[in-house]
Amino acid sequence: MAEPVRLYAAGSLTAALTEVAQSFEQAYGVSVVATFGPSGLLRQRIENGEAAHVYASANMKHPHTLAEAGIGGPVVMFARNRLCGLAQPELDVRTETLLDVLLDPEVRLGTSTPKADPSGDYAWALFRKAEDIRPGSFDVLSEKARQLTGGKDSARLPEGRNPYAWVMTEDRADIFLTYCTNAVLARKDTPALQIVQVPEPLSVGADYGLSLLAADKPEAARLALYLLSAEAQAILARYGFGTTNGE
Repeated sequence: MAEPVRLYAAGSLTAALTEVAQSFEQAYGVSVVATFGPSGLLRQRIENGEAAHVYASANMKHPHTLAEAGIGGPVVMFARNRLCGLAQPELDVRTETLLDVLLDPEVRLGTSTPKADPSGDYAWALFRKAEDIRPGSFDVLSEKARQLTGGKDSARLPEGRNPYAWVMTEDRADIFLTYCTNAVLARKDTPALQIVQVPEPLSVGADYGLSLLAADKPEAARLALYLLSAEAQAILARYGFGTTNGE
């Protein structure tokens, strides 16, 4: 039996890459041991010596950092995502009013943790876009944002719960900025939640980077290539990710 391939991947990829790994295992008879979590924290664990074979990040920066340190190989973009708002059922918010609602001092805004989790970095990118539209927005939004997930000190998630649905059902925020794919999964957990599309002037896209960390392991290289295959890309598309073929 070949050694299992150790995949470290962004938490937002959990559902999609769990299915991809199962498909890979069935096709090639090689098991995949997947570790999911905030991309930045996974990168730090790899830098500290944990033996990952393939790294799938929610941004391009973290795998490039590993490549520059001589830990990983070339980085390729293998999926795309974007931000949405996940809102409490009673919150009066629509795409066209999203910025007004985010700036409302009575509205509690949740995000993930910047630097530890790219979703938080993308939220701050949205704040910078808001500043261009309405000066002063960046300071208001960055100061009020509650960093509720993705950090070393984030609250421990109950077993089996979607992290974003749990944050909302625990009433820790009125609206939470996260990936649209996360928002879809959160609403499957808690159907009453609202998904609010971000208006184009505020829209922030996320490019997901893939890096092979163990070039001497053929099975790891095969998994990295499989993530770019039509089969894997179709699975990613079913979970709402944009893919390399433009879907």
